[in-house]
Amino acid sequence: MPSMPEIVSAEKWQEERDELLVAEKEATRSLDAIAARRRRLPMDRFDSDRYGFDTPDGPKRLLDLFGPQQQLIVYQFMDRGPEEYCPGCTHLTNNVTALPSLAANGVSWATVSNMPLAQIQAYAARMGWTVPFVSSHGTSFAEDCGAGDGFLLSVFFRDGDQVYRTYSTTNRGVDRLLFVNNMLDLAPYGRQEHWEDSPPGWPQHPTYG
Repeated sequence: MPSMPEIVSAEKWQEERDELLVAEKEATRSLDAIAARRRRLPMDRFDSDRYGFDTPDGPKRLLDLFGPQQQLIVYQFMDRGPEEYCPGCTHLTNNVTALPSLAANGVSWATVSNMPLAQIQAYAARMGWTVPFVSSHGTSFAEDCGAGDGFLLSVFFRDGDQVYRTYSTTNRGVDRLLFVNNMLDLAPYGRQEHWEDSPPGWPQHPTYG
């Protein structure tokens, strides 16, 4: 049986909760300030015609992935070979929802992988995914974005036919965007991962274990 945090009265609980709320509000204001800086980052010009993506609807350019929108978010799904799939990328893709709400705010989404399109489609069908999935196989897109052989979230903006990169993040920068992870961070046991600072005896396991 794991050790329990202190059991207190409702009044004491509210006092402790209010103290934590001060720290939470400070963190929120810090994140708001970071978001403001993010909106003012300089932009990096990308040549849309340089990359040809294989899609279920035929070959497309980077510009085509925007559809009618002016903003595009791309997640680079790792290619780990024909028989192995990244558990972190799988977890993220399971969390990708409400794409119509993004579109209503002028943002398109594309999940891109160096996996051949047939491999992507087979895995997506197995997982029941309906998110837009395209292949960058045979192109330098992942390398040029900075993903290399890893995963990366990139954000693009188009002005007419010219495409610019405005932001990218990986590792914990991607992790903090996930619905499931954010909900687990609110739960008593947290994510139950071994790196977390939890009370003694709290259940923990390796990440993606």
